[in-house]
Amino acid sequence: MRLARYQGSAGLPRLGAITDRGIIPLEAAATNAGIQSQPFTEMSSFLSAGEVVFQQAQRLIQEASPASFIPLSNVTLGTPIPHPGKIIAVGLNYRDHSMEAGAKEVPKTPILFAKFNTSISGPGDPIIIPEGDKQVDYEAELAVVIGKKGKRITAANALQYVAGYMPLNDVSARTWQFADKQWVRGKSCDTFCPIGPYLTTRDDVPDPHALGIFARVNGTTLQDSNTSKMIFRVPELIEFISASITLEPGDIIATGTPEGVGVFRQPPIFLKPGDIVEIEIENLGVLRNPVVAGEA
Repeated sequence: MRLARYQGSAGLPRLGAITDRGIIPLEAAATNAGIQSQPFTEMSSFLSAGEVVFQQAQRLIQEASPASFIPLSNVTLGTPIPHPGKIIAVGLNYRDHSMEAGAKEVPKTPILFAKFNTSISGPGDPIIIPEGDKQVDYEAELAVVIGKKGKRITAANALQYVAGYMPLNDVSARTWQFADKQWVRGKSCDTFCPIGPYLTTRDDVPDPHALGIFARVNGTTLQDSNTSKMIFRVPELIEFISASITLEPGDIIATGTPEGVGVFRQPPIFLKPGDIVEIEIENLGVLRNPVVAGEA
């Protein structure tokens, strides 16, 4: 199931499921089916409602009449999760990226940092280059979205806590990142965490570690890898993080980027106003964002 927040003709955000027939408004479908519609009003309420609502959504899609579907051309997709409680990112989680960054050996345990939720943006939203740091870079990543609350989760049970997956761009202001000796400021600028275009639920992703992952700038492919190259896989990351941090529905784990980022290229490639950045993950969609200049 592909879940999206979208704006229709009324201009209000809605939760829908994307299908080959178009997008079905889940709140309206629930109302028409005579079931409680509140969990289908927003992604946050949907994720918090649990497995029963997930199963109801699948039935609503299967039983919907042709008239229930809206053509995708008639809607604008928005940020799938506009206000995540936490964005937990993983650094140097691909061996080849670790090496291009100059590491002498791969990390022995996951390297964690935070991106603040004010950095969140959605498909089509602009990436704004801050006035104070023009060395802005792209990073294609697989985002894991948590579906239920948990702490001290074992790797063996970890995927049961996953709602689904989506592309994420860990945009980075490199001057600030490297000068600060820690990454939070350079990674958390406004608009620096585009996600989407939709959330693909766990049942539609047989193996999150077998997906092509790509970054393109103005149509040129700059990252071309596979999530099989992660050093620490999704279950290991969830076990490591949840040992000390309670994970909650809607939390996002950004699982790291492969080689090919702009700062380590010769010569370096940084984003500039007018660029179009595309992050694609196999079977999870293409996240496309324009780049614009910040205010002076």
